[in-house]
Amino acid sequence: MTAKWEKKGANDGKLTFEISTDKIHEGLDKAFQKTRKKLSVPGFRKGRVPRQIFNQMYGEEALYEDALNIVLPDAYEAAIAEAKIEPVDQPKIDVDSMEKGKPWVLKAVVTVKPDVKLGDYKGLTVAKQGHRVTSKEVDADIEKKREQQAELVLKEDKPAEKGDTVTIDFEGSVDGKPFDGGKADNYDLELGSNSFIPGFEEQLVGHKSDEKVDVKVTFPDDYNAKDLQGKAADFAVTIHEIKTKELPDLDDEFAKDVDEEVDSLEELKAKTHDELKAKNDEAASQAKEDEAIQKAVDNAEIKEVPQSMMDEDVQRQLDQYLANMQQQGIDPKTYYKITGTSEDDLKKQLADGAENRVKTNLVLEAIVDAEKIVPTEDEVAAEVKDLASQYGMEESAIKKALSEDMLKHDIAVKKAVSVITDSAVEESKAKAAKKADKASDAETK
Repeated sequence: MTAKWEKKGANDGKLTFEISTDKIHEGLDKAFQKTRKKLSVPGFRKGRVPRQIFNQMYGEEALYEDALNIVLPDAYEAAIAEAKIEPVDQPKIDVDSMEKGKPWVLKAVVTVKPDVKLGDYKGLTVAKQGHRVTSKEVDADIEKKREQQAELVLKEDKPAEKGDTVTIDFEGSVDGKPFDGGKADNYDLELGSNSFIPGFEEQLVGHKSDEKVDVKVTFPDDYNAKDLQGKAADFAVTIHEIKTKELPDLDDEFAKDVDEEVDSLEELKAKTHDELKAKNDEAASQAKEDEAIQKAVDNAEIKEVPQSMMDEDVQRQLDQYLANMQQQGIDPKTYYKITGTSEDDLKKQLADGAENRVKTNLVLEAIVDAEKIVPTEDEVAAEVKDLASQYGMEESAIKKALSEDMLKHDIAVKKAVSVITDSAVEESKAKAAKKADKASDAETK
């Protein structure tokens, strides 16, 4: 195999390579065996025509196209290995020469993985994250639990207030005509939940049971039903019942109802504090990681990200997003109908962060190379075990779904993340501002 790589642009180039005569003969033999099965030649049973007769009748060149299709994939893989390039898109291959008795010469226009020039990625300064949990945050969380334990009690002869739940019949119309989805009977609506069109719920506040209310609203410009966007609508509403929330007393009994592992309100507060602290710690750790990684990416130099890599990223994000929807019982067609969007709309949203996501992966892979990170077999086995536990699958199924190379790649990237984040230095905003002022003063002088 002889392969020659000529870089033409930031990430594009021309790969010229040969297919040896030995490989060509192998391809021609396979192409002939495939072709002869379909041939009916007088004097021979179908599929039994000899090679010599075939060559006399049709010429060996008739097999060239099929032979090339057979040998090309392996020849191309060998060529990129010899040229030591990493294609990121399907090549555009043209035949340069296919002379009989000589190696075939092909030329491929190839887009390759961009070069990454790493900047600083160790010892990066990041903002110090708050971990502290205040008594107000604990009280607010417990109040949410209290709201969840509230009972709805019928409200007699009193007007509806924000927070009350009303049972209503409603029928909407636009320009005097009813529209799809604009009618319901005995519908429970919590006033202030903002689950209806803006302005709808507010117009029911102050009204009593058995009252009829004419509600006038305007659909938002981004409403999911495009035919209703920006249009004025009238709703004929009848209020049947009004129920108000009755909150439980904030005492030990409430605490035990909320969490069977505690015996008092004080214990519930202590446990809530610990839970919030754990969430804060996790959020702070993630924020530190995100900032440190982004700084490492910003410090690196990547001249240009191939569009094909960004397109692949968007497709991967789309597939993952729709798979998550599917797990919730919503298929893509239903999702697009509910949201009033299309696959193209979703792709446009996901495209916003595609370039940075691709750059991040490239930088992390470059750090893997720079740090010479090579996962061990024990680490691969541990990763398989963790994934099997996480997804409730057999380890054999994980190994079947993910190749060892894929597992090693993921482990190595995680280690690269640790290289960045473990060495990052947290600094308070006040200290960072002070340093910035000093730097600014130094530049002025």
